[in-house]
Amino acid sequence: MPQDDSSAVDKATSRRMTLGFLSNWVSRLAGSVITLVQVPVFLHFWSTSLYGEWIAVTAIPTNLSMSNIGFGSVASNEMTMFMGRDDRDSALRVFQSCWWLISIICVVMVALLAGAMMIVPAKWFGLTTMSAHDARWIVFALGAAVLFGQLEQLLGAAYTCVGRYPYGTFIKSCITLVAFVAMIVPVVMGRGPLAAAVSFAATNVVGTLVLGVMVRRDLPWIEFGWDRASWAEIRRMFAPAVAFMGFPIGNSLNIQGTILAIQYTLGPTDVVIFNTSRQVSRVALQMVQLVNQTFWPELSAAFGAGKMELVRTLHRRACQMALLVGLGLIAVMMTLGPFFLPRWTHHKVPPSPGLLFVLMISVLFYSGWSTSSTLLQATNRHQGLARIYIVGTGLTVIVTYFLAKNYGLMAAASSLILSELIMNAYVLPASLKLAEDTWSGFMTAMFAFPSALRPARLLRRIRRERILPGEPGELEM
Repeated sequence: MPQDDSSAVDKATSRRMTLGFLSNWVSRLAGSVITLVQVPVFLHFWSTSLYGEWIAVTAIPTNLSMSNIGFGSVASNEMTMFMGRDDRDSALRVFQSCWWLISIICVVMVALLAGAMMIVPAKWFGLTTMSAHDARWIVFALGAAVLFGQLEQLLGAAYTCVGRYPYGTFIKSCITLVAFVAMIVPVVMGRGPLAAAVSFAATNVVGTLVLGVMVRRDLPWIEFGWDRASWAEIRRMFAPAVAFMGFPIGNSLNIQGTILAIQYTLGPTDVVIFNTSRQVSRVALQMVQLVNQTFWPELSAAFGAGKMELVRTLHRRACQMALLVGLGLIAVMMTLGPFFLPRWTHHKVPPSPGLLFVLMISVLFYSGWSTSSTLLQATNRHQGLARIYIVGTGLTVIVTYFLAKNYGLMAAASSLILSELIMNAYVLPASLKLAEDTWSGFMTAMFAFPSALRPARLLRRIRRERILPGEPGELEM
C-alpha cells in the first residue's frame, strides 16, 4: 500500500476547499463576534447574577440538539458519499427519509417539552434573580427553536452533497448573525431575559423556513415529498445516527455540564469568571473546528469514490493545519488575553491568567484529536468514537464537581484536560487504520510542508515569478 503524500488535489477540489475555508472562517468569525459582543452587552444591561442564571437556564434547551438522534449528520455524509459516486437517486432517498423522520420527532419533542415545562417545580431551577415563570418560557422558546432548527442541518446537506457547502455555510452564518442581533436588541432596550429568548427563537424559525425555500429554488431535484422515503433506509442509518447522538451529549456534558457543576458548588459569580475565560479560549477552538469543517465534505466525497490516496492526503493536511492553527492562536491568546479580558467585561470580571492558561492547554490537546476524528465522522465510522467521547466528558463533569467543591475554580478548570487526553489515545490509531495510513507516514507528513506552502515558493508567487508545475509533494490549497 503506497504511503507517500504526493497525491495531487485537482483544481476543482482545491477551489471548493478554499471557498469552504473562507465561508467557514466567516462562520467562525460570526461566532467569535457573538462571543465577544454578548458578554459586555449582557453585563452592561443586566446584573452579574442575572447573567449567570441566564447562562445556566439557556444551557438546558441546548441539550435538545440531540433529539434527531443524529440522522441529520448521517444523512449529510450519506448524501455526499452517494453524490461522490454520482448516485442522485440514492441521495434523494436519504434526504426524504430523514426529512420526514426528523419532522415527526421534532413535533413530538415540542409537545413533550411543553408538558414538562408545565409540571417542573420552580425550585428545580435554583434561581434567585430570574423568575421561574420566565425560566420556563425561555426553556420552551429556545427548545422549540433548537428542535425546529434540526431541519437546517438536512437543508445544508443538500448544498454539501453537490459541492456547494461554502454557500450553504455562508447562508447559515447570516441567519446566526441576524438571530443574535434580534436577541441583543431587546436587551439594549432594557427588556429582560424572556424577551431576548423569544426574539432569538422566532428569528431562527424564520431563518430555517427561508433556507428551505432557497434549497428548493437552487436544487430543483431536492423534493420535499415522501414518494422516495424508505423505512429500510432509516433502519440502515440507525446505528450511526444513534452514535452521532453521543456528540451533542458529550458536548453538553463538556460545556453545560461543567457550568452546572460550578454553579452548584461555587455559585453564579464563579460561573461568569469561568465562562468568560473559556469563551476567550474557545476562539482558538473554533478556528480548529474551522479546519475540520473545511475538510469534512471532501473526506466524505473522496471516501465514497474510493480514492484512498486522496483520503490520506486530506487527513494528513487537515491534522497538520489544525495543529499549526492551534499553536498560533494559543500564543496570541496567552499574549493578549490577560489584557483583553478585564476591558471586555468592563472590569466586572477579574482577570485570571492562570485560568486562561489551563483552558488553552485543553484546547491544544483538543486540536490533536478533533481534526483526525473528522475522517471517522465524515464516513459514518464513528460509533466507537461517540462512546469514548461520552465516557471521557462524563468523567470530566464528575471530576469538575469534586475539584470545584474541594479545591476551587482553578482545579475545576484543569479537569477539562482529562477528556482531551482520553480522546487522543483513541482517535489517532482509529483514523490511521481507516485511512490505510501508517504512523511513520503520518508523522513524516506532519512535519513536511507541501511545496506550495513553503516560504520560498510563496515569495516567488508574491513576486509573480513563474512556478513550474509538477514539483513533488505539491498540494494546491
